Amino acid sequence: MTQLTIFFDGGCPLCAAEIGHLERLDSDKNLAFEDIYAPLFNERFPHINPQQADKILHGQWQDGGIIYGLDVTYHSWALVGKRHWVAILRWPIFKQIAQLGYRFFARYRHRISALVTGKPRCEPCDIRDDKK
Repeated sequence: MTQLTIFFDGGCPLCAAEIGHLERLDSDKNLAFEDIYAPLFNERFPHINPQQADKILHGQWQDGGIIYGLDVTYHSWALVGKRHWVAILRWPIFKQIAQLGYRFFARYRHRISALVTGKPRCEPCDIRDDKK
C-alpha cells in the first residue's frame, strides 16, 4: 500500500532518473509518483501548487501530511530499503549543508541536467525507459 506520494517534475532528466531508480527499487509499492506537469494534475491534486512543487520537491503521506525537499528524498529512499544511502541527510551539521545544496540543485536543476545529461528538459522524460 502506498505510504508516500512524490510530486516531481517529469520534464527534468535528473529528477526523472531518480524517480525511475526509486520506482525500480520499490518492490513493496510504498511509493506513488505524480508528475506535476501531467494533464489534469490540478484537478487530481488541487491542494498541490505545481509552481511551488517545481521550486521544492513535495511529498504527501497516506494520512494527507505534506513534506518537502530533502525530507521527501530521505523518506522515499528509506521506504525502498536504502535508508543507509541517505542517513547522512539527518546528521545535524550535514543536514544544514545538505539543505543549502538541495536549494541550489532545485533552483538550477535544468542547467545541471544539461551539464550531466546533455539536455535541460525532456518532453516528458520516460522514467520507465529501461523497463521496455
